[in-house]
Amino acid sequence: MNNKSIKIGFINTSKQELVDLLKGWFAISLAFTIMFVGGLKIDTQFFYIFIISAITAGMGFLLHELAHKVTAQRYGCFAEFRAFNTMLFLAIVFAFFGVVFAAPGAVFITGLVGKRRNGIISSAGPITNLALALVFLVLILYGSNNPITKYGLMINSWLALFNMIPFMNFDGEKIFRWNKIVYFTMVIIASIFTIAQNWIV
Repeated sequence: MNNKSIKIGFINTSKQELVDLLKGWFAISLAFTIMFVGGLKIDTQFFYIFIISAITAGMGFLLHELAHKVTAQRYGCFAEFRAFNTMLFLAIVFAFFGVVFAAPGAVFITGLVGKRRNGIISSAGPITNLALALVFLVLILYGSNNPITKYGLMINSWLALFNMIPFMNFDGEKIFRWNKIVYFTMVIIASIFTIAQNWIV
């Protein structure tokens, strides 16, 4: 596939990256739909939940990865997302058991990235999910309690917390090595959102 650089706004991307982002978006949306519905039940309800998941989970996934990419590019690094086909498959399989293993791929970075920069770049993704969760929480508290705000809070809280796992090259592993205060602060906030959404929605 032609991997020629494409300029979209202020972001440098490629056809390969756009295809991989779409694959990740679809797989994550499908995984959350299967988890919420309780299986692969192809009916009107399934497609309804899929659309909501595509908006909320898709937004959370896409902005998470773009946050990594843009932050890395601000440091003058080359950064592009690549999907892991095996992980996309596992995300869908795990969803049948009520868990979404949200690791569809990663932003690969080349350039001068030390421990501090790597930690900052890694923190950009979960921080984006926490910001989205906060927006959905505020909307709910001000009376906009609908499926999009409900699932938006739930999914983005989970994506933030899941990515803080401190090993296996997750964001949390790199943030923990960089700054433990930042790491535990983000874990606590993500945990509060995750617990709070069970009481609010």
